[in-house]
Amino acid sequence: MKHINGITFAAATDNDLETLVAIRIEAMRESLQRIGRYDPIRARERFSNSFSPEHTQFVIVSDERVGFLVVKPHTDYLLLDHLYIKPHWQNQGIGAATLKHVFSEADRIKLPVRVGALRDSDSNRFYLRHGFRLVESTEFDNYYMRPFAANETSS
Repeated sequence: MKHINGITFAAATDNDLETLVAIRIEAMRESLQRIGRYDPIRARERFSNSFSPEHTQFVIVSDERVGFLVVKPHTDYLLLDHLYIKPHWQNQGIGAATLKHVFSEADRIKLPVRVGALRDSDSNRFYLRHGFRLVESTEFDNYYMRPFAANETSS
């Protein structure tokens, strides 16, 4: 477990799939409804098909699982494959602290971070505010990269 600003990050297991799916659906519902693509069965299948517990961490505040993140290593970057915070817990700095957690690891291993966001989601502004730059747009998604921050003390 790792702690940042009162937030704890704890590893997920295979047994956590249904909890993770429920958090994802709760967090994505409004954005998906806005574009007419809300389908909880499809959302469950999409997440289940790529579920990798070894790359998944819960975001915990006051002993409550308020969200989760999935970070998958690639050769040239870390993929922030999922970052969901329950709506009730949004706009309280939890997502920013979670990104700080991801950036810390990315900067340590000197890799950029890539993330995708549903085009009409509020998460696009969130990622831009936190140093990501748009690199690609598709019919439904935008893709962003955040370069690693070179540490002044590294050689």
